[in-house]
Amino acid sequence: MAKQAGMGDNFYVGGVDLSGDINSLGRIGGGPAEVDLTAINVYARERAGGVADGTLEFVTLFNTAAGQSHPTFAALPRTDVLGTYFRGTALGSPAASLLAKQANYDPTRTDTGDLRAAVAMLANTYGLEWGAQLTAGKRTDTSATNGTGVDFGAATSFGLQAYLHVFAFTGTSVTIKLQESSDNGAGDAFADVTGGAFTAVTTAPGFQRIQTTRALAVERYLRVVTSGTFSAAIFAVAVTKNITSTTF
Repeated sequence: MAKQAGMGDNFYVGGVDLSGDINSLGRIGGGPAEVDLTAINVYARERAGGVADGTLEFVTLFNTAAGQSHPTFAALPRTDVLGTYFRGTALGSPAASLLAKQANYDPTRTDTGDLRAAVAMLANTYGLEWGAQLTAGKRTDTSATNGTGVDFGAATSFGLQAYLHVFAFTGTSVTIKLQESSDNGAGDAFADVTGGAFTAVTTAPGFQRIQTTRALAVERYLRVVTSGTFSAAIFAVAVTKNITSTTF
C-alpha cells in the first residue's frame, strides 16, 4: 500500500459518529508495557513485554447539538466506552479500536474566541488494537444483507477480536455477525465464524466488543452479514485477526 495522508478519516465513540467534531488526534498508541529484566552481569539492557495498554488522545471542537461532541464527552461516564479510528472509509483499510475509560473533558478558550476540548481515553482490560475495516465507514442495511469479503492475505490460527458501533436502528432486532471463506466464496462458501456474532441489537446508539477462542482457525476472507426484523441499521465494524498467540 502506498504512503497516505490522514484525509477523509472517521472517528466513532460508543456508537456516535464524531468525525465532524474531531479537530486532531494527538495520540493513537498502545502495546505492551516495558518490563526491565537487566541483570548486573550483562552489558546491555534486557527487556520483556508486560501488560497491554492503549491511549486515544484528541482535541474536539465544541458542539452542543444532540449526539455531538459536548453532550457525548461532558457526560464523563464511569463505565467503559469504545473509541475507533477509521483511516479513511474503505473496506480493508486500517482501523484502531480501544475499549477504554474516558479520563477527562477539558475545554479551553483562547483570547481569539477559539473553543476546543482535550479528551483522553485510557485502555481498560484490553490494549489498543489495530485491525481492518469490514465496513466502508458507516454501512446502512435496510434488510438482511451479505457484505463484501475483505482479503486478510492468509488464514490464521489464533482467533480474532471484532468491534461494532451501531449509530441508528429502526425495527425489532438485527443480528450482525462475521463469516469466513478461503477464496471469497468462489468455491468455498462463506460460513459463520465460530464466536463471531455480536449480541442482537435492539436499540442505538451502542457498541460491542467480541473475541473468539484464542486457538480458532480463521480463513483468509471475512465479511459482515446482517439478519433480523428491521428497516434500517447504520453501523460500522472493525476486526483484528491475531497473527500470533494473544492473551488478555
